[in-house]
Amino acid sequence: MNIEEKEPFSVEREEESGARDRARRQRKRRRSALSFAAILLLLVALFFISVNIGSLQVSFGQLLRGLFVEYDSDISTVWDLRFPRILLSMLAGAAVAVAGVLFQAVLKNPLADPGIIGISSGAAFAAVLVTAFLPTLYFLTPLLACLGGLAAFALVYTLSWKGGLSPLRIILTGVAVDAFFTGLSNAFNSMTGSTLSGVASIVEGNITQKTWDDVYTLLPYVAVGLVLAVVFASECNLLSLEDKTAQGLGVKVNQTRIVLSLIAVLLASISTAIAGAVSFLGLIVPHIGRILVGSDHRKLIPFSACAGAFTYLLADTIGRTIASPYEVSAAVVMCVVGGPFFILLLRRSMKYGR
Repeated sequence: MNIEEKEPFSVEREEESGARDRARRQRKRRRSALSFAAILLLLVALFFISVNIGSLQVSFGQLLRGLFVEYDSDISTVWDLRFPRILLSMLAGAAVAVAGVLFQAVLKNPLADPGIIGISSGAAFAAVLVTAFLPTLYFLTPLLACLGGLAAFALVYTLSWKGGLSPLRIILTGVAVDAFFTGLSNAFNSMTGSTLSGVASIVEGNITQKTWDDVYTLLPYVAVGLVLAVVFASECNLLSLEDKTAQGLGVKVNQTRIVLSLIAVLLASISTAIAGAVSFLGLIVPHIGRILVGSDHRKLIPFSACAGAFTYLLADTIGRTIASPYEVSAAVVMCVVGGPFFILLLRRSMKYGR
């Protein structure tokens, strides 16, 4: 009799729990959709604002007519001088942000960032050497920079291993490796008297003089890297599980980590080779993405690509205007903003013993 009396209440509780779960999932879907719509609108708005920053300004209608209808000398100037810089910022930002997402998934470390753990500085040093000694191989700079990024990643991974990988040990080792390669790049730049503009732009993260050739060089690598990242998004979700659990689901954990690491190094290295090293972008954007769209990498990766493009372009736009007519590089702006953010995350991780 007691069992029969409890059953209706049990069914009601299950129905209420199911209704709450459905409502919670709907709220998450709505928030994700709104977040995607908001970041895309912000990116389009910032794009038009960036196009109009400077002595030459054009209206939206004039821009469309000059691009698609008839020749306009003002639009031609904007096309040659501003568009490459804007598109390069967006491509590099998307690449670095997604690289940060992948590194955090591979290392199971929320503090992982291509700039912090030395990947960007290793790639930058390789790019500096190519630019200085093999300028005729400029079109291969992204691939050769990948070798530098891989060397830095292998060095961090090897030096951090001590019966396992500690997130804090990875960060500390990465900071040391980053300082080492950054020091080499700065020393080489100083020894050449900063007369090699290509070397200086990589070391300083300066994209002022970038042209359409740089965009055409970077675009195919970023496109391939982003597509591969999206393809392996489900594997990123599985890596968040315990290794034994993931292996029980048929995942080849070590092989998957290697593949995702190669994709992340590719994205971080190619952006560094063309736009220079930038830190904290791959740290800040994924954390904001998880707050807005959740931890599902099938949503997090494309959102981080859009948010990374917006963040890098915003940093570059601020750098162009904050001390006009002088400029502050986007890398410096990201360091100023990202430093305090990193300290807060580090304190939080140490507090909870991660």
